[in-house]
Amino acid sequence: MKLSTFIKGALATSVAASIVASHAVYADTVRLRMHTFYGTEVDDIARDLRDRVNEASDGSIRIQFFRAGELVDSDQFVDAVSRGTIDIAHGVGSYWPGAVSIGTIEGGLPGAWVSAEEARDIFENQGLDELVAAAYEERGVKLIGRGFGSDYGLVTREPVTSLEDLRSMRIRATSSIAAVLEPFNIPTVFLPGQELYVALSTGVIDGAVYGGPVEYEQLKLHEVTGHYTDLNLLNPGWTENALINPNTWERLSEEQQEILTSAIDQYLLDVHQWLEEGNQRIIDEGELFEFAVLPQEDSNRLAEAALPIWEAEAEKGERHAQAIEILINNAIEQGRLSE
Repeated sequence: MKLSTFIKGALATSVAASIVASHAVYADTVRLRMHTFYGTEVDDIARDLRDRVNEASDGSIRIQFFRAGELVDSDQFVDAVSRGTIDIAHGVGSYWPGAVSIGTIEGGLPGAWVSAEEARDIFENQGLDELVAAAYEERGVKLIGRGFGSDYGLVTREPVTSLEDLRSMRIRATSSIAAVLEPFNIPTVFLPGQELYVALSTGVIDGAVYGGPVEYEQLKLHEVTGHYTDLNLLNPGWTENALINPNTWERLSEEQQEILTSAIDQYLLDVHQWLEEGNQRIIDEGELFEFAVLPQEDSNRLAEAALPIWEAEAEKGERHAQAIEILINNAIEQGRLSE
């Protein structure tokens, strides 16, 4: 047999094997249940994600999308992903401090960053995401995406002109914000986003720190509140994550993993852009809320109240101490703290 004939035959065999292998990878359709903490407001973005993944994977990955509260409560995402009740969760670390305690730092400590660009650098380039990912791995879930929120203000039924006004109100807040408000004797409670409308309309709570104007618009909270106050605590006010069940992840080929993570990165960016653009639109229109800013003196008092939170988080363990050290070094670099 001529060498050229042998080479051509070997090449054909190799190509055929590659085609068979490729078909084998996509032989079974993988159906993924993805759950978000958002409601109907991200339906269009979720539809784009499903279409993007379906097209890029030649139909081998299909995503079934669930809104807040449809399968499990948002604060139960880590356990649900670990058990396989859902395959992918899109949530916020500060929702589950009891399950993953570093989630409080991950979600955003008051004073940790002042822009999305700064927050992204802290997570991606200064090592915070590596610490967070290790913590989730210990709880049986895998971190595969990082998103960033937007404005994080207080919406109330009555106007707020000072911290003193809040002492007669009950405010929905995550654990980190609750810890800042506690020294000022401001009552707080945690409620999922889908429960805020009823809670505010019935007087169970008097206000909420949940997001920015566009999220309050989507939840129709302007119908039961009417006042938005900028607290000057944190921007973006929270970070978002995408978590996947490790067994689900291992079922995917490397190519499918790349398709999924790339699509989720775009999804998280789309959510951030929707928040930023929507918030600015509502602020510019000035129709849904009466906008106010907490007096600078009170904002400074809140910032001072946040420092013990950093210290308390650092005392929870070596990983927490390393995370706080990252935040401190960054704040020094940015000029917000002195050495």
